Amino acid sequence: MSPFCLEVSGDFACFTRPEMKVERVSYDLITPSAARAVFESILWKPAIRWHVRRIEVLKPVRWTSVRRNEVGAVVSTRNVTTAMNTGRGQLALYVEDERQQRAGLILRDVAYRLHADLEFLPERAPNDTAAKYAEMFRRRASKGQCVNQPYLGCREFAARFRLIDADEAGPPPVAEVDGDLGWMLHDMDFSNPADPRPTFFRANIKHGVLDLNGIEVRG
Repeated sequence: MSPFCLEVSGDFACFTRPEMKVERVSYDLITPSAARAVFESILWKPAIRWHVRRIEVLKPVRWTSVRRNEVGAVVSTRNVTTAMNTGRGQLALYVEDERQQRAGLILRDVAYRLHADLEFLPERAPNDTAAKYAEMFRRRASKGQCVNQPYLGCREFAARFRLIDADEAGPPPVAEVDGDLGWMLHDMDFSNPADPRPTFFRANIKHGVLDLNGIEVRG
């Protein structure tokens, strides 16, 4: 089956480096997991998996710094367990009490072309076919429909998208975006659901193109 291609753009983006513990600092471009999430926001079913194969950078990498209000806590899992067992408990989280102001180094005015394959898992839907899901995605993407609004790293950075036909000529990748970008987050490994782990790869981008075929992924 031919891969699908989406052109994705946005005013701001932040693909946070996990090694930054306090303040957000973005990677230079969209991560494979964030690209996969864009496809899943248009169509996700238990019987399909998306595999991002190629990322093309369509605009120069530009940065900006911002200060944002964030919540510095989450609801305690112990409180949740107690509420489930007893039928009552304190699950409220008051933003006013937990608000923190943090700086962030984020991307601005971004655009990418994302290429991905749709994998069909017949054991999860024996009466369906890959062509059925491919047509569902093509129809939804061409109309701008989505299950939830796709975003670029953080939910407040909404993404615009459009489906690119195989024979459509678009702008070339930005050749100046080139070189070794170091270790980048690839995705989360859920082979052990009780202990999901991040995986990384060495991101070598050539003339604005990040080829993900044949990369070595490490945990």
